[in-house]
Amino acid sequence: MFQSFKAKTRPEDGAPRLAALRGAMHAAGVDAFLVPRADRFQGEYVAACDERLAWLTGFTGSAGFAAILADRAGVFVDGRYRVQVRAQSDMAVFQPVDWPETALEDWMIDAMPQGGVLGYDPWLHSAAEIARLDKALAPRQISLQPVDNLVDTIWTDRPDPPMAPATAWPVSYAGRTADEKLGQIAEILAKAGDDAALITQPDSLCWLLNLRGGDVSHTPLLHAMGIMRRDGRLDLFVAAEKLAAVALPPAVTPHPPEALAQMLAAQTGQIRIDPLSAPQAAKAILAASPATITEASDPCLLPKARKHPAEIAATTAAHLRDGAAMARFLCWFDQEAPKGQLTEIDCVRALEGFRRDTGALAEISFDTIAGAGANGAIVHYRVTEDSNAPVTPGSLFLIDSGGQYADGTTDITRTLAVGDTAPDEARAAFTQVLQGMIAIHRARFPKGVAGAHLDALARAPLWAAGRDFDHGTGHGVGVYLGVHEGPQRISRVSSIALEPGMILSNEPGYYREGAFGIRIENLIVVTPAPALPGGDARAMLCFETLTWAPIDRRLVVAEMLAPWERDWLNSYHAGVLAKIGPALDTTTREWLSRACAPI
Repeated sequence: MFQSFKAKTRPEDGAPRLAALRGAMHAAGVDAFLVPRADRFQGEYVAACDERLAWLTGFTGSAGFAAILADRAGVFVDGRYRVQVRAQSDMAVFQPVDWPETALEDWMIDAMPQGGVLGYDPWLHSAAEIARLDKALAPRQISLQPVDNLVDTIWTDRPDPPMAPATAWPVSYAGRTADEKLGQIAEILAKAGDDAALITQPDSLCWLLNLRGGDVSHTPLLHAMGIMRRDGRLDLFVAAEKLAAVALPPAVTPHPPEALAQMLAAQTGQIRIDPLSAPQAAKAILAASPATITEASDPCLLPKARKHPAEIAATTAAHLRDGAAMARFLCWFDQEAPKGQLTEIDCVRALEGFRRDTGALAEISFDTIAGAGANGAIVHYRVTEDSNAPVTPGSLFLIDSGGQYADGTTDITRTLAVGDTAPDEARAAFTQVLQGMIAIHRARFPKGVAGAHLDALARAPLWAAGRDFDHGTGHGVGVYLGVHEGPQRISRVSSIALEPGMILSNEPGYYREGAFGIRIENLIVVTPAPALPGGDARAMLCFETLTWAPIDRRLVVAEMLAPWERDWLNSYHAGVLAKIGPALDTTTREWLSRACAPI
């Protein structure tokens, strides 16, 4: 299996490791030290050798960081992880901090003495983060001190860096050759007046060069950085062993990763860095070079986000294949779950098996979230052998999963009734979540609208009932790349205008700690909206659906739905039956016909 159910960390390891880190801090002459989740590529998903936050604190979530002082140790997590961190970290020595409600700089001002020294590894923090901290802490005369990574000095059995080989991604899926993309990015730099750009995010380079790798679990990333020139040349910093099976374009010159610092120090002209992703160490090296630094976004971000029609066609095929696997799983679940013999791990194994049966599964796109009953309220719950809970008739079961296929990346969540009954309160909340999801699916909006403008549509039915959820409504998604991909989002903090070709998730939810969790998720793609009679001449956008799988009608309170919501659900289910049904065996097709019946 791609997913392991072994617990990766133990809360009891936290205290001795924290004590060892404090000893290293004392030896380094710093009063505090930052331990981020991110690696030097600012990635959400990191290699085993970069799991420093999990190794120290026990917390395995995909976002967060720790601030360690002699007398306190804060673990900063957002709303997705506040239940999880309390279960995974030793609460006797670690203090959960609600973030971003509590900013790191505010917490540090309260925690550190005036004149204190805050140590950090400059390769693991972005230039923007360090600039913000420095500005906020300077009035208290708290200084930021770059140091060698102190966790690495005490992590005696730290795994080796990954060395997975790179593979070529077909142009038939990409739609454009690497040479064409290099030319496109060169034009962007030339138009901006930049002589070069430092590219530090592996997914940008994978997109740019039509390459995929295997340096982290579940996401086909090749760990590399690059310096892109306005004349179309690219200096690529990557371990040579990873390139043995691929041919690079003539404009690309490979170098060992350790050569990056030396080349940065020798730069001249105007060099672009993205302060949100470039390591502070790289900015500091450039600042001491003859080059002039400009700060702007990674030039690959928006071109990568605007999917080529070939990419949309490829991922559409992947989603139909994945939808058939989901239908087989949901049919199996309805047959087996009411017997009361299933566990969360049984369900994860079964779903991965149905995806493997397609013959096209390269990987899962993330560890499947399979939460029975109260575990469903842990937004990014990962089942282990220790936490494995029974799937109990009469309760809810939340399953959030996805597949990595060579032609696309999928991400789907369904909340299911175990048997034919569910608590009335849960059904009402489920229907409110569904109403928010439908509102996003039906949205029409003019060009220039960002995710922040749409986010409230998904929350309005919950807000009306005094409820909400503590995560964004949607994230960007790649094509056989990151299941979480920026810069586009549907979130109250996203100012990025949505453009045709951008793929997003649509996943409102509701979570009752200790009782149940609800989330319904489809992937959607931004597309030009057809003109409407009586409308004005302005260009409008809408969403097309990529994900096709039934939504559990047993959890829908039909009387709560407006006529247009009922029509959307019935139309969606008709589409599921038409698109997925022909690929199914007779038993599953008959089940799907019942599951997609109109309400």
